[in-house]
Amino acid sequence: MNKTDLANRSQLKEWTKYFEQQNCISYGVNSHNKENVKEFLNFLQAQVRELKRTGHSGHATTMMIIGIPNVGKSALANSLHQLGRISAAEKGKLKHATVTPHPGETKNISSLKIGSHPNIYLLDTPGILPPQILDSEVCSKLALTGAIENLVGEKELARYFLAIFNTSDGYKKWERLSTHGNDKSFTGQDVEGSSGSKLDMKQRRQYPSDHTQDFMVNRVRQTLLESISCLDGNVQNEKDLEELIEAQFTALREAFLVSSEPGIDSQTKISAKLLNLYRTGRLGHYTLDPLPL
Repeated sequence: MNKTDLANRSQLKEWTKYFEQQNCISYGVNSHNKENVKEFLNFLQAQVRELKRTGHSGHATTMMIIGIPNVGKSALANSLHQLGRISAAEKGKLKHATVTPHPGETKNISSLKIGSHPNIYLLDTPGILPPQILDSEVCSKLALTGAIENLVGEKELARYFLAIFNTSDGYKKWERLSTHGNDKSFTGQDVEGSSGSKLDMKQRRQYPSDHTQDFMVNRVRQTLLESISCLDGNVQNEKDLEELIEAQFTALREAFLVSSEPGIDSQTKISAKLLNLYRTGRLGHYTLDPLPL
């Protein structure tokens, strides 16, 4: 299970337990965490050694990494390949599977060596999906994670995320954020008397146009927290939830510093920034699928 750093930790444990009950070997991994990938590589090598011990593996073992599009298969393959070659002290040019934030970039199967003594090869494969998905809820979840192209538009997808966000309790972890922060510190404007100080130098490195910077992310979190905290209604009520989402879009325009001038589609810009923060884990950890009954 890749991208465990983006998943809800308690639900991840439940899914791991579920797979164990189904007699399936499962392992959670974050392909961008070197130590985590190293542990996973050791786990895979141990599995291969066990196969060889029982006579179920020859001189070389080939594994295949499969899954839906855009879940980090190629990134994981690259990390395993790099660490596997380093641990074996092998020389030569490293291979690299193509990695992009867009689905469907891997077109062909590529082989990467991830271990020696015994030799282990990993096949990185294109993402797979059923030829037809009729469940609109499943399609929305796949689009939200970036596994398929978004056919409903950024605004609708952002609204879908906000509905999930508002009905979860992840935002409660943000309650320590001050509701009386200095707006100037968020926008990067000069603070009186700070010229030449470390604070002034720090603020010069803050770019409000970059929504991924920490001070902008905190600004967005604070905005979402305040909006849901001030709700005079019930998020389980569809009408109340819709009104809350509308209010959040209005507040997020200011948080993201998006212009409201005529001719500018501010909601699309807000939606794109919001979805990017969700997909990179900056707005909490989510597991979209409940455990099977």
